[in-house]
Parts: sequence; structure tokens; C-alpha cells
Amino acid sequence: MQHIFSKVRKAVEDFEMIEDGDKIAVGVSAGKDSLTMLYTLSFMRRFYPKKFDVVAITVDMGFESMDFLPIKEFCDKINVEFHLVPSQIKQIVFDIRKEENPCSLCANLRRGILNSTAKSLGCNKVALGHHLDDVVETFFLSLFFEGRIYCFSPKTYLDRTQITVIRPMIYVKEHELRSAAKKLELPVITNPCPANGKTNRQRIKEFVKSLKQFHPVTKDLVFNAIKRNIWGLKD
Repeated sequence: MQHIFSKVRKAVEDFEMIEDGDKIAVGVSAGKDSLTMLYTLSFMRRFYPKKFDVVAITVDMGFESMDFLPIKEFCDKINVEFHLVPSQIKQIVFDIRKEENPCSLCANLRRGILNSTAKSLGCNKVALGHHLDDVVETFFLSLFFEGRIYCFSPKTYLDRTQITVIRPMIYVKEHELRSAAKKLELPVITNPCPANGKTNRQRIKEFVKSLKQFHPVTKDLVFNAIKRNIWGLKD
């Protein structure tokens, strides 16, 4: 886990994500990414020079098969306040609107609930679990499906909610998170979404994997280009 701690700390410091007195709401989807981020931030608050607090928020999308008790027990174990927020996202996206491409609407609804809940709990920041692979995949999604050079920012201030969104995991690769989640025996819950694995993001994920045949470090080169040219961070 030490290498993940060091990468998260570097990202936090490179983009000034955490300040003294922050109360950070961690969006916990119950997947490996968000749970590893929650564990990392809960550990960091013990030694990081800038003092901050962490709470966990899970948006229940309304899938009947989801049992969040293991997440609650995990939060109790690491001494993090846990909030489970019920929603009708599944009903809206799949039953009422019957979206053929549900990811965008679903993400907007989830983040709206997450941000408003964070605000009601007195949080000034929301942490999302996007990792390095997500950064590269988002870049190619925007390039291939929207025709623009774009990627989400490591830190974004939302005027409407007065919440700052941070992404502390952007220097961590997905395989590192997978390994950490297994080693820590995190209570990962399988995503029951019917669109899981059938999206444009999944197609891009496979494309990015295929780039290894051209150059073994293509993903790293693209990520470094994003850092320099989109985020404006110099080496």
C-alpha cells in the first residue's frame, strides 16, 4: 500500500487538493476504486500535515440485490462516518426513461445526490475515485466520440454547490488498486448495473489495453501529455 499512499500524496500536493480544516466526503460506490480511496484517505488523515476529516457517502441506486452492510461495517472499522442515501436512479434511468446509453444520466444523478448530501453534512470537498486509467480512457472517449481534446480536472470548484471535487487517485493505475483491494480484503460489491461492461467506456478500455502492442508505455505517455497540455502541470 505504501506506493499507493505516496502516489496519492503526490497528486494531493501537485494540485493542492487538501487544506487545513477540510471535511471531505468520499463517494463510495462499493467498488475497488472508491473503497481503496476511502481507506487511503482515512489513513492519511492520521499523519498528513494538513488536518482534515473524512466521511463516506454511498448513493443507493435502487438495485434490490445491493447489500451495503459490509460497507457500513468497514467504515466502522476504520472509524469513518457512513451515510447511505436512498435514490430512485435505477427506476428513472432504466424503468421510466429506458435509456439506451444510461451512463451520462446516471452519473449526473448520482453526483447531484452526492454533492447535495455532502453539502448538508458540512463537507466542503467531495473525493471521487478516478484513477490513471480513467484519465486516459476519458481523454480517448472525448476524442473519439465528441471530437474534442478534453479530460476531467484533478480539482474542480462547483459554483452552484460551493463544493470542490477532488480526484486523489489520478496517479494510481487500476491494476494497483485491484491488487490493493484484494490484499486488504475490502468489501467490494459487484456492480449490478445491466449496462456494466457494455458501454463506450468499456470499448475504449479495450482499445487502451491494445496500445501495448505498439509501445509498452503508451498509456503513460498519453497520461503525461494530459498532465502537461490539459492540466498545465510541468514535470
